[in-house]
Amino acid sequence: MAEYLLYFNQQWVGEHTEEWFRSRAPLALGVVEEMRAAGVYVFAGGLEEHGPVHAVDPTSGSVVVTDGPYTETTEVLGGFAVVDVPDEATALHWAGRIAQACGWPHEVRRFGTDPDAT
Repeated sequence: MAEYLLYFNQQWVGEHTEEWFRSRAPLALGVVEEMRAAGVYVFAGGLEEHGPVHAVDPTSGSVVVTDGPYTETTEVLGGFAVVDVPDEATALHWAGRIAQACGWPHEVRRFGTDPDAT
């Protein structure tokens, strides 16, 4: 089994009404329940769009914590799910299911292998 990150950037969501977003939530939660039932669910969640953001930078020789993102960027992580699946095809299946439920694009990336895993 391998873990995959299924994620989207907030900018990919697009402009929609509050009613539209409310209509998507049950669909996305339904896919998460399907993931749980299939035994592939590890974690899923959306990030607060306007919540606090902190940057942690050790490059000066000591750790400096500041408010706000580390760099100016046009794309901000909006949410993600982690699945533990046997292969890439299965990861893509779940990515398609969650993207369709949410109504916006997602990307899929495999986590690197753990050299200590047996």
